[in-house]
Amino acid sequence: MKFNILTLFPEMFEPLNQSILKRAKENGIIQTNIINIRDYSEDKHKHVDDTPYGGGAGMVIKPDVVYNAYNSLENKQAKVIYMSPQGKVLDQSKVLELAKNEELTILCGHYEGIDQRVLDEIVDEEISIGNYVLTGGEIPAMVLID
Repeated sequence: MKFNILTLFPEMFEPLNQSILKRAKENGIIQTNIINIRDYSEDKHKHVDDTPYGGGAGMVIKPDVVYNAYNSLENKQAKVIYMSPQGKVLDQSKVLELAKNEELTILCGHYEGIDQRVLDEIVDEEISIGNYVLTGGEIPAMVLID
């Protein structure tokens, strides 16, 4: 299975190169394609966040940056999962369902999340790993991959 991971913090995925997951990668069982969303910012300071469109508290990841990162993918037909506390809770039956896919794209949020327009346009499903809030979607993404 191939995992495309859209993230602001690619270094957080270093544990995927250890232990059993390392062997799975070496044996071609899984493949990871980690995309740094920040690389797709078009301003000279590589800003990726802005105030929410329509108002609201906090900062969200800008839609153009996410679209640019997403459009860099070879396969835009892969199911897109957004790791979110509002999503369906990940359990074994959901894992088995997702395992039927040859490829998944996982979108990791940060700050107050991702601009809602992105979620409406490219995300197929929101998934949560529990009823609590984390600093970002990277740890939940690793749980899903594991």
